[in-house]
Amino acid sequence: MTSRVGPRAAGTNGSDFKHRERIAPQYQMSASLKSEVRKLNLVHLLIWLLVAAQVTVSQFELVSHDTVSMPYQWEYPYLLSLLPLLCSSLSLPKNNISYLVISMISAGLFSIAPLIYGGMEMFPLAQQLYRQGKAYRFIFGFSAVTVMYLIMVVAVQVHAWQLYYMKKLLDSWFNTTQEKKKK
Repeated sequence: MTSRVGPRAAGTNGSDFKHRERIAPQYQMSASLKSEVRKLNLVHLLIWLLVAAQVTVSQFELVSHDTVSMPYQWEYPYLLSLLPLLCSSLSLPKNNISYLVISMISAGLFSIAPLIYGGMEMFPLAQQLYRQGKAYRFIFGFSAVTVMYLIMVVAVQVHAWQLYYMKKLLDSWFNTTQEKKKK
């Protein structure tokens, strides 16, 4: 360890650091991408908990349907989006490419597809709300269509960024694996 005070080694002016070992760029990129994926996984979990809470409260009739409306059909398959979240979380500690690929494929099936279907399912209701100002479903006094569209907008962005960062991470891991095989 170096100290800022005291004698300096003879024959050096402090510029002899270039020979020291550095972390390879692919490992730096892998660490930063893992961090981003973890953050997005946390946001995904929060969105999932919101949808799960609405489905649970509605199904078990914990509050009246005037307070929390019945869930839309897309919300049930979206609950399966916990699978890609778990797979991506399992892939990060040991750089497991298989889990990451499963996570990316299942994210399309269980996260993105239900959101697309939900956008189409709720579109006529959103149109009716916009044109006539009538809403029939409410979540704590707000139009359920409006609340769910806001959640969907955030969810689409989160899932798109997740897929983007997981693809970059997969490329980083795959290149590292290929370099090891060449040696």
